[in-house]
Parts: sequence; structure tokens; C-alpha cells
Amino acid sequence: MRNADRYPFIAADVALGEASFRPHLPLTLVHQQQSVITSDLLDTGATVNVLPYRVGIELGYRWENQTTFLNLTGNLAQYEACALVVQAVIGQFEPIQLVFAWTRATEAPLLLGQVNFFMEFDVCFYRSQLYFEISPKVSTSE
Repeated sequence: MRNADRYPFIAADVALGEASFRPHLPLTLVHQQQSVITSDLLDTGATVNVLPYRVGIELGYRWENQTTFLNLTGNLAQYEACALVVQAVIGQFEPIQLVFAWTRATEAPLLLGQVNFFMEFDVCFYRSQLYFEISPKVSTSE
């Protein structure tokens, strides 16, 4: 994979042994003068990126100022959510704007999903070797 960063899978629950390893990507989210360092779960089955309520608050967002609301499905369907665009710094790559569904769910994981993380990055999973690689999408003109 060209211009790729490599990351290890992380054990989520040592009691599960080999089955507990998950692809968590370290990144920094930035909004105005605030930044939060996170480790986000790459979820190829998630339609959207999901930002937990507490992380949005740490970044300085105010729920009452939001105007673009959306409906989530699955485990998060019962919670209100709104759209946020947040700058993300990932490894060696140029900062990028990620679109998140900011949910009122306090226990939601921070997920990187199809819209728009997997639209902006190519990812190769090597699960049997417990690592994955990411690289920015390649423009068709390159």
C-alpha cells in the first residue's frame, strides 16, 4: 500500500483472548482552539462516523447551537444526533475534515464508518497478523 501508516490491532477484553482484538486508529480531533486525542474503532459496517456526546463537549461544541439533525439506526436509534464536521489529524497525513453523527448517547463508541472515513482513506486489514494499514485515497488523476 502506497504512503501507508501501519497500526496494531488492540485487545478490547483480555478475557476474550484472540477474539478481543479490534482495529483502533489513534487520531486527534480539532475544533477551534480545542483538541482531543482519541483511539477510534474502524467499523466497515457503520454507515456514518459516530462521535460520542462527551467528545463533542470536550471539543467545545454546544448541543443547543446545532441545526442539522439526523436519525441513527441500530443501537443508537433511540438517541438524538446531529451532523458535525470536525478536523482530524491522522498519523503523517494532511489534516482532513471528517463528518460525524454527534450522538447524545454517552456510552457510544467513537466509530469511523463509510461516510466519510472510508470514502477518504484506503484501509487494508491483516487480521491474522494483528495489524492494519491506512493511506489517503488516491486521486484518479494521479
